[in-house]
Amino acid sequence: MSLDNHWFTEPVEQTGTAFSLKLGERVHAEATPYQKIEIYRTETFGYLMTIDGCTMVSTRDNFLYHEMMSHPVLNSHPNPRDVVIVGGGDCGTLREVLKHPEVKTATQVEIDERVTRLSEQYFPELCVANGDPRATLFFGDGIAWMKEATPESLDLIIIDSTDPVGPAEGLFGRKFYLDCVQALRPGGLLIQQSESPLLHLPLITEMHKFMREAGFAQTRLLHFPQVIYPSGWWSGSIAQKTAGPLAERLDPAMIDALGAQFYNADTHRAAFALPTFVKKALGI
Repeated sequence: MSLDNHWFTEPVEQTGTAFSLKLGERVHAEATPYQKIEIYRTETFGYLMTIDGCTMVSTRDNFLYHEMMSHPVLNSHPNPRDVVIVGGGDCGTLREVLKHPEVKTATQVEIDERVTRLSEQYFPELCVANGDPRATLFFGDGIAWMKEATPESLDLIIIDSTDPVGPAEGLFGRKFYLDCVQALRPGGLLIQQSESPLLHLPLITEMHKFMREAGFAQTRLLHFPQVIYPSGWWSGSIAQKTAGPLAERLDPAMIDALGAQFYNADTHRAAFALPTFVKKALGI
């Protein structure tokens, strides 16, 4: 992270890239037992939350990530009743999940409660579903939670984590995926944010390898724009417990009821259309 002449800049030395936003002021900073959280007021993107110097969520563009990490996979499952979100402390993914009336329970497992409490203060629009009777906010270790989950109790797991370093590192490993397979019902799906197809393709291929080795029958990738993350192009990796085609529940009235800004039937289908170099890397 660099602060110079009222700009926030996140450089990524490994990829030789950087992203910047012009700032108004820093409105909050604290070190929790897990990470350093800062919140800035920007000139054009509203509020910006960073964790350990990396961009996490902004007022202006968060809908891209939250919609595409929830609606495509929910509409790819025939009947997603019980959902768990690992991470997702800003609550935006939880909000999108609970727009689906077929969801009966949605549990958010976030290790750092301060992420949620600060989101309630600075991103209240993301937290409007926190009081939904179907929602449970659990503050604790997602790896331990999944290990102790009742076998075949979940239809959908959404891993809405930070990058694979620090508290989130274990969420990208074979052992964690083994526990996820056990917790899912037959036909269950997992989706995990999997970084940039342009900059992090080796990580994506390794994730898919680990998922299959853990017992998932097959994996898929979807992709979407995400302006404040490295390269501006992001992805979600989907793992299916049982083989077969994904469901495609794209009823126009249902889609309209979501009130989405980016997601619709066309963007749903387009998200699964992969560039040639990505297909070759994943062997599909």
